[in-house]
Amino acid sequence: MKFKIKKSIFTKKLIDTERAISSKTTIPVLTGIKISAEDTTLTLTGSNADISIETLTNNVEIIEEGTIVLPARFFIEIIKKLPEEDILISINENLQASIESGSTKFSINGLDPNTYPTLPIVDTKNGFVINGKKLKDIIDTTVIATSKQESRPILTGIHFIINNQKLIAVSTDSHRLSQVEETGENLVDKLYDVVIPGRAMLELSRMIDEKEDINVSISENQVLFIFKETKFYSRLLEGMYPDTTHLIPEESTTHLLIDGPTLLSSIDRASLLSHAGRNNVVKLSISDINSNVVLSSNSPDVGLVEESLNFDSIVGEDIEISFNPDYLRDALRVLGQGKINLGFTTPLRPFTLKNEDNGKQIVELITPIRTY
Repeated sequence: MKFKIKKSIFTKKLIDTERAISSKTTIPVLTGIKISAEDTTLTLTGSNADISIETLTNNVEIIEEGTIVLPARFFIEIIKKLPEEDILISINENLQASIESGSTKFSINGLDPNTYPTLPIVDTKNGFVINGKKLKDIIDTTVIATSKQESRPILTGIHFIINNQKLIAVSTDSHRLSQVEETGENLVDKLYDVVIPGRAMLELSRMIDEKEDINVSISENQVLFIFKETKFYSRLLEGMYPDTTHLIPEESTTHLLIDGPTLLSSIDRASLLSHAGRNNVVKLSISDINSNVVLSSNSPDVGLVEESLNFDSIVGEDIEISFNPDYLRDALRVLGQGKINLGFTTPLRPFTLKNEDNGKQIVELITPIRTY
């Protein structure tokens, strides 16, 4: 195998493919990146058994066809540090790669490409199309509430339900919940009910071009996203996702309408103290009678912070509620700019956040902390 390629083009493709490669795998060949040169196309493949990424480019000069697997981390660092834009790579019969750029020449050992696993087979005939920005927003909104604990693997994923031109994505780690609803003419009428690993979706979000449409196909245990010159495969999580429909309160006894960035800034300040103490807890006190909203954090070892907040309106009963400020901060960040409507029922029941301005059907739910 022998080909010439520009460093800038090759580096971008390598970095995209590297997202699917793990150094912790017990399968040596999966620590490598598979490179195939055929006709006028160079194809790069990376996989960690959960995620597989295949991307190609025609901005290459194929001198001799062939396939090789090269150690990903080492190879990519070499390419990044080459002195010139023009790169010549050739593979000999002993699976040894020669990398030349200007006066610099590297030689590294490759692996047998015949031992590299084949990519999953996913039927693309009955897929659907979704706008890149819309999909990225859905992922960024819900991935924050996926669980990081492997004790309940199903909660490490995002639950997608697609039916009747509507897409519902929801995630929860048992302490908070994030849900978004989207409708679209290109969504299929066929019912899909799948759970996709949050880590896979996070990597996909980092690759998506917001201006591009994404083709999505779902099989029995795999989902495939196709965009530009890239195919992104992810396995689906097995098992039933818990029913979250009953977790979101239908009615609230207290409503607070407040500017999102204002509340976020206050949370950031209160977190300075809560993070320094033993318990990461912030209290929100809302009084319709006294017409005030106070955010506070009290750490006996560190000190006390108390701040009166400007707000738009209070409707309902007075309430004091304590919670993890990091959860509220994450929720406010995904809800974005504008006015936020917080709905409360009791000090020990989950409360909700909704954005009043962006028109999206997004609900963030946070479970309070008992402090007595």
